[in-house]
Amino acid sequence: MYEVDRRYLLSALGSLTAAGLLPWRAGAAEVRPRNLIEDPRFPTPPFTLGVAAGDPDASGFVIWTRLAPLPLQPDGGMMMAPVLVAWEVAADPDFRQVLQRGETIAHPELAHSVHVEVAGLAPARPYWYRFTCGGERSAAGRGATLPPPGAPLDRVRFAVAGCQHYEEGYYTAWRHIAAEPIDFVFHYGDYIYEGPDRGEQPRGAKKPLVRRHLGHEIYSIGDYRQRYAQYKSDPDLQAAHAAAPWFVSFDDHEIDNNWAGDIDQDNTAPKVFRTRRAMAMQAYYEHMPLRRSSMPDGSHMQMYRGARFGDLMDAFFLDTRQYRSDQVYGDRDAAQGPDAFATDRSITGAPQEAWLFKGLDRSKARWNLIAQQVCLMNLNYHKAGQPEQLVSMDQWSGYMNSRRRLLAHIDAHCPGNVMTVSGDAHRHYAGDLIQDHGNGKVISSEYLATSISSGADGVGENDDYTRSSRAENPNLKALIDKRGYVLCDIARDAWRGDLKVLDTIATRNGTLTTHASFVTERGKPGLQRA
Repeated sequence: MYEVDRRYLLSALGSLTAAGLLPWRAGAAEVRPRNLIEDPRFPTPPFTLGVAAGDPDASGFVIWTRLAPLPLQPDGGMMMAPVLVAWEVAADPDFRQVLQRGETIAHPELAHSVHVEVAGLAPARPYWYRFTCGGERSAAGRGATLPPPGAPLDRVRFAVAGCQHYEEGYYTAWRHIAAEPIDFVFHYGDYIYEGPDRGEQPRGAKKPLVRRHLGHEIYSIGDYRQRYAQYKSDPDLQAAHAAAPWFVSFDDHEIDNNWAGDIDQDNTAPKVFRTRRAMAMQAYYEHMPLRRSSMPDGSHMQMYRGARFGDLMDAFFLDTRQYRSDQVYGDRDAAQGPDAFATDRSITGAPQEAWLFKGLDRSKARWNLIAQQVCLMNLNYHKAGQPEQLVSMDQWSGYMNSRRRLLAHIDAHCPGNVMTVSGDAHRHYAGDLIQDHGNGKVISSEYLATSISSGADGVGENDDYTRSSRAENPNLKALIDKRGYVLCDIARDAWRGDLKVLDTIATRNGTLTTHASFVTERGKPGLQRA
């Protein structure tokens, strides 16, 4: 893994050790609280939210679960005491060859979630894991270790997905992702949505809601925990978590729509908003397969991090929310005025940018992946009857100094081997990255994955926005408003991206097809139709 900012990590580890919440690394002896329940009894099986693996490296990965026998009830239906949980990792899916086993503690302070950092495994192979508690056993999940950095590797396959508004459709795409032979999933964000139950309210031309949120807009940690429990109860989402390890990032809706640093969209005082952000981040950590280096310290989480896939690919997972400057022009789509180019504004913050540039400079891999949350392409469009070209102020197009610096660095230091993936816009986009607008030099390319369910079934390509965007951005190669995911298949000399779409998510049996496929040759930036 690449080096990350240690200031918050050291502070967090010190406070957690004092609280008796560490260590979680497999094989380390955890201090047992006096009130530990070693053999609990549950009204129903406690593993209702499934299992997950994440943040793999060459020797192991994180395995996660949360005890919640009554997941939608306060505290998940759990007793308010720490509970002993056993785990095991096997070389085969039938657990005939168990390689490691141990015990960890599900603390009520962390919603009875557990994060075991399994280590000491062989590189470049799959493993299977499961949990036991109170005579109950979880479903099995599949994890996998990475090849050692620099080791010869011929292929990596991964899925890019996110934006899974529970009310607006079924998670059919996750069921298909679970069946894909992939090495990992990158979840770009919007794992939950913070809004209230909207009842039967339609949204413009979109179809009626197919499911309902519980309760009001979420603010307290209990609210956030219940919302995660509702989302994670979905069997298709659980299947995708159990099928492969994930690298996760949050975007805005895990906390509040379009938040930026210490600022929310409602003009809340920053100190007050940080309180909400701290609760939301704790709930996020409690429900994700993250290492303890990402455990929140107040309202901060260390989320930008890297991974190395042999000599084939170095991956950089960014955080474009915590360190960004506030959006300009009222955080609306607007003409790209001088404030969008201001040199004192950033979407990544200086330390994260320096970390990324240093990592790209040091990389000796054949490919580099930049995985982040929002559109990097600088896309114009027109609204009917308005003369101005508009761009989004919530994407990199609202932070042009950051965008110019990133593309200039790629062009100067690693031309022809950087690809980016992102999401958030509820449409598939595939296009080439150039400085500013027009027909400039192609520096890199981007796949922006559409949503899992946000936006309901969508309208396909038959809308004014699609027509305007395609006409005004010659670097944009594909654009469609349907649900699905991006599948990336990386070989030593070629990077292929498939835009997967579903005909419907209003029912559970939508048909999956490939809308478009592109290939980039190493050393030759730009997308070519496959």
